Amino acid sequence: MDPAPFPLDERARAYDRMAKALGWLGDTWNAWPDLDAAARAAGLSPSHFQREFSRWAGVSPRQFQSAIAHAEAGAALRGGASVLEAALEIGLSGPGRLHDLFIAHEALSPGEAKAGGRGADLTLGRAPTPFGMGAWLISPRGLVALGFIDEGAPPRTGFQHQGRREDDAFADLTGRYPGATIRRDDAAAERMARQVFEEDAPLPVCLYGTPFRRQVWRALINIPAGETRTYGALAAQVCMPKAARAVGAAVGANPLSWFIPCHRALAADGRLHNYHWGVDRKRAMLVYERARLAGG
Repeated sequence: MDPAPFPLDERARAYDRMAKALGWLGDTWNAWPDLDAAARAAGLSPSHFQREFSRWAGVSPRQFQSAIAHAEAGAALRGGASVLEAALEIGLSGPGRLHDLFIAHEALSPGEAKAGGRGADLTLGRAPTPFGMGAWLISPRGLVALGFIDEGAPPRTGFQHQGRREDDAFADLTGRYPGATIRRDDAAAERMARQVFEEDAPLPVCLYGTPFRRQVWRALINIPAGETRTYGALAAQVCMPKAARAVGAAVGANPLSWFIPCHRALAADGRLHNYHWGVDRKRAMLVYERARLAGG
């Protein structure tokens, strides 16, 4: 039986617990800890943990352990990667898909796209996502940017790939579009969040950026859910095999976290590092996709 529907607000509130649970299960899977042990690690009762994990990930904790065990045989593990890294690097078999991103016609002229939103009227708001509270930046044409808010994060003191408080997350997004007129509307952000994450409606987006960056972002969208690519492979895909560094910079400038899946881009050694919204969140996104694929 499929898990009961999981309201988006509850999914967002569950994110921190589920990210920790995914990491713990990934580190301990080969000992096959039982449900009681996994629940204690998450700080929940066994029944609560089973229900919340299954609703958030789409598979039970036991199915998730089995998926990691299946991935053990992959080439990444044989090459010396950790068990969790191997599970993240190998596409698990399964007929399902998480979500196909539909990009509506942008209706942007080349000049508008290059202008970085100058003169645009944008709406900023907070609304839940499966990966915690989101910071949403929206234009009349579609979603412009999505980032994440970590309520308990300390104030930022410079460049760091860690959690962002609401004011830092908002500043991160709005700072990319200094010439735009921006107003706050949490209700508009929540309407879009529920349309996309609860109703599975197509997501129109409005991508401001240079042609090269948009080319790289489209290459990210073409990576199937449950798979990853190195920056070098992405560079080859956009016909610039010697420009892995430039491609990496374009990936880092991706404005639409999750929907343009920069979490599927890895360094040449296949390890997870330097994700703009935190490595723990990148790991959670990758494992979430693989768990959903493994559960069909």
